[in-house]
This record gives sequence, C-alpha cells and structure tokens, in this order.
Amino acid sequence: MARTTNSDTLPYVESRYELGMLASQRVRDLNGGAEPVVEPGRDKLTVVALREIASGNLDVEAVRNEFIQSYKDTPSVEESEASLEVGSENPELRAFDAELDDAVVSETEVVAEEADDSDEAGSDE
Repeated sequence: MARTTNSDTLPYVESRYELGMLASQRVRDLNGGAEPVVEPGRDKLTVVALREIASGNLDVEAVRNEFIQSYKDTPSVEESEASLEVGSENPELRAFDAELDDAVVSETEVVAEEADDSDEAGSDE
C-alpha cells in the first residue's frame, strides 16, 4: 500500500494541527462503527483515517463540524437523578458532604502545619 504523507492531506485541511484533530475525530468515528471510505486492509485506524482524508473522498467539513460539536456537548442532569451537591435535600447526603468538608479542612491544616515546620527547620540552618 502506498504511503500517505502530510503533504498528501494538506490540500484538504488548513494545517497540520487541524489534520491531527480531524484524523483523531475520524478514528473515533471508525471505532464507533462508521464505514471507511477507503479499503482498510490491515492498516490501523489512524492510517485509515489519514488515507481517507488524503483521498478526498471523505467529507472533511462534516468531520470538522462533528469535532467541534463533540467539544460543545455537555452532559445534562435530569431532575429525577439524585443530586450529590452540597445543599441536597437528602439528609444523608448533607451529612456526608459535611464529613468530606471536615476531612478536607483538617487535611489542609495538617499540610499547612507541615509547611510551617519545614520553613522553621530551614531557617535554623
């Protein structure tokens, strides 16, 4: 199989940075079950993605939009799901949150005391 180089793909993308982003998105698509637009042979998916871009048969604009949307999507929490945030209505969760806060505060105090002790030891020398 012929070797695909960056220069083969540059007519279809704006930069090498974009090439990396688009190829990684296409690999995720292929891992998710998308049909390759070139014959994959025994190549790894990263090579297949680069070959697809270089072939010109791949809709690069669609892959670009999909990549952008993948970073815009945020998971939403349904109201029916239990909330683990402080101030929850569940008294058990509030007690657990309070215990965590106490543990964090006490750990922070210990770290601060250790830092003070090491500063004092360093100034004695």
